[in-house]
Amino acid sequence: MIPVDVLLGTVLFFQTGIGVQGNFFLIYLFSFLFFTGQRMRPIDLILTQLAVANSLLLLSRGVMEGLAVLGLKNVLDDIGCKIVFYLHRVGRGLSLSTTCLLSGFQAIIISSHNPRWIKFKAIVPRYIMPSILFCWIFHMLKNIIILIKLRGPKGTGNISETKDYVYCSVNVTDVISASLHGLVISLPDAVCMAFLSFNTGYKICLLYKHHKRVQGVRTDTSLHRAFPETRATQMILLLVSIFLTFYLLNSILTGCMNSMTVSRWMIHSSAFLAACFPMVSPFVLIKSDPQIMRYYNTVQRRKKSKY
Repeated sequence: MIPVDVLLGTVLFFQTGIGVQGNFFLIYLFSFLFFTGQRMRPIDLILTQLAVANSLLLLSRGVMEGLAVLGLKNVLDDIGCKIVFYLHRVGRGLSLSTTCLLSGFQAIIISSHNPRWIKFKAIVPRYIMPSILFCWIFHMLKNIIILIKLRGPKGTGNISETKDYVYCSVNVTDVISASLHGLVISLPDAVCMAFLSFNTGYKICLLYKHHKRVQGVRTDTSLHRAFPETRATQMILLLVSIFLTFYLLNSILTGCMNSMTVSRWMIHSSAFLAACFPMVSPFVLIKSDPQIMRYYNTVQRRKKSKY
């Protein structure tokens, strides 16, 4: 019978390997198009950022959790532990922020038939890059405290004053400081989750109104053919729904971990849930967005023309 730790380690390595391949495919594809001067959609910049954030999240935690589950717990020293955990938290925050940015951008696109949104739609693309840079700076600054609080796998001081996270530990001597830190970390995430929930409901209402409006106008053949904007919105709604599901489950588990003695199954389950969206999202995008495969065919044709 296969030990539970070996099974968990195998699953975590599988998640990381599959997810990194999917996200690296998107990063390579969009980078190739950008550096060869191909015409791209404004939304492609957000998708590239999402793939980068997901790759950072997977590589920073997935590999280390897998090694820890298999018994290699002291691979990192104090500095390595700080860097890995810091990159994980930055990647997690970037994934959430970029999903919000993607959802908000698509809401503006499908609202463009309203005269009040037409001018706004025209200027939104120029603010995508500044928004992405802001997200990077914000999350890098917000998580600096991790570089102070985190210790190596064995921790320091009294064992009752630390929380063990298998390959790292956190000092929890100051309850007030820990609670304040938890509030600072959780508040932006809660705002993003509220925005995503509201935005999702708003887009569902728009799609329903659009469906009712055109139901009597379309012909029998066009009834089965979705407009590009509608298809893109449905893809993003699916992506956001997957994100909300796994993020909420992981947040609940993380809250339990912060309020009680951390057990191994909770740590490994948290790692599994955290890796689910980064693993799934690139394949949802590839499957749901036909433009990505058209980009891929363009890249293949350009490569063949060189030989």
